Amino acid sequence: MERKFDVGWSVALPALTTIAGVDHAGTPSDQTLDAVYFDTATLALAARRITLRRRTGGKDAGWHLKLPVAAGERREIKEPLNRELDSVPLRLKQLVLAHTRNQELVAVAHLTTRRTAIPLVAADGTVLAEFSDDRVESRILLEPVDNASWREWEIELIDGRRKLLDAAGMVFAQAGHLPAELPSKLARALGARYPAGTNPAPEPRRKGDASAVLLWYMHAQVEALKAHDPGVREGARDAIHQLRVAARRMRSVLASFRKLTDKGTTQFLRGELKWLAGAVGAARDLEVMRTHLNDLISAEPPDLIIGPVKQNIEAQLGAAYEAALTEGLAAMTGDRYFRLLDALDDFLASPLQGEPADKEAPGTIARLVNAERKRLRRAVKGLDEMPDEASLDAALHEVRKSAKRLRYAAEAALPIFGKRGAKLARTAEEIQTILGDHQDSVVLREKLRSLATESREGGEGNEFTYGRLHALEQERGADARTRFFRAWRQSPPRSLH
Repeated sequence: MERKFDVGWSVALPALTTIAGVDHAGTPSDQTLDAVYFDTATLALAARRITLRRRTGGKDAGWHLKLPVAAGERREIKEPLNRELDSVPLRLKQLVLAHTRNQELVAVAHLTTRRTAIPLVAADGTVLAEFSDDRVESRILLEPVDNASWREWEIELIDGRRKLLDAAGMVFAQAGHLPAELPSKLARALGARYPAGTNPAPEPRRKGDASAVLLWYMHAQVEALKAHDPGVREGARDAIHQLRVAARRMRSVLASFRKLTDKGTTQFLRGELKWLAGAVGAARDLEVMRTHLNDLISAEPPDLIIGPVKQNIEAQLGAAYEAALTEGLAAMTGDRYFRLLDALDDFLASPLQGEPADKEAPGTIARLVNAERKRLRRAVKGLDEMPDEASLDAALHEVRKSAKRLRYAAEAALPIFGKRGAKLARTAEEIQTILGDHQDSVVLREKLRSLATESREGGEGNEFTYGRLHALEQERGADARTRFFRAWRQSPPRSLH
């Protein structure tokens, strides 16, 4: 976390000890920093407020990738210097693929900074932050080549809290030094060529067009997908799940609000989003299954675990998980994924073409959301006609999918319907969650049957334990069915008016 301030060449250094919390300033050190910034020729990273540089000099020489988190806050990922000066490390290349796609990364700017760095220290000796007085010379490497020079102050937190930055800002403001208008040195160097950022879609107005509802929700999910893309590649906890949820949300609302846009676009995007969710999500499904089975086994009395059941599950599902993860990452490095991202960007940039897209939101959106509610009610009514348990299990899965579509449609309608939309979304989510437990039990029972068959054919003698685990999952499924019917009787989804 850092703040930057524009200052003149001859301005005296501020009295740093007047910043609240700073007891004294440490010994200044002079550094010369040489940095080359990389981006696509179209400045795709700069448009997302991402910086990628190779820097020498100072205490943190190396490759630095800075991903925005919030205003004044970025996540920095580092790689050591390599022999090929213009070759971006593979890891950093992959972390920005959602933005660069098939475009080549090239050197776009060369900056030399003469820095005086001063530690800001608390009374107990803690280094709270580092104040830097920077004199910068830049050269743009894109045509037309351009040079610039300026001076700026930077204060970056080390072990201090955010309020220290606010206190420093007040001290500098009182001396007439305001925060920098641009977020980075690269932005200052690029000047007029610095691309406009991606702003959030405006929240739909109650008296606005229905199309604004779909575009607002889609924009949020496209941003979520891109935000979780690096986490999937890095193996971050829950990143696969969150990326898949974003893809599923988009696919769902495109179906619910399909009348607001043209049929061809909707079909293409829904098909590709289904492919992405499947390709990336297979690894998560296997990991969830493996974790649940291990928990079941751990909860059983040891004398009821006969044979190497846990080892067999770990070997089979572990290998399948690694294979699925490899396939998912391969899908996210291919042209099909990049073309999907291109298509999503184009969708958000183009006016919607459906007949009711320019109608006022309340009536149009209410009808589309209520259509999903009716769809769910028909699915529940059809449960009475199921001839056997297997058919009922399959029908309950369809009910769950209908509840999920209703939930996402109601979420999209929140800016228009507020508390009523939120209540409907919560009701649908409860049904989805209960029937998610049911469907998980169905899938696990099928897997346990398969494992028991393999055990019998291999002469391992583990069938008893697999059968016991199957019975526990059967009980979980029955409990989920009971909870669903009770929830449906007590609080069925109400329509939007």
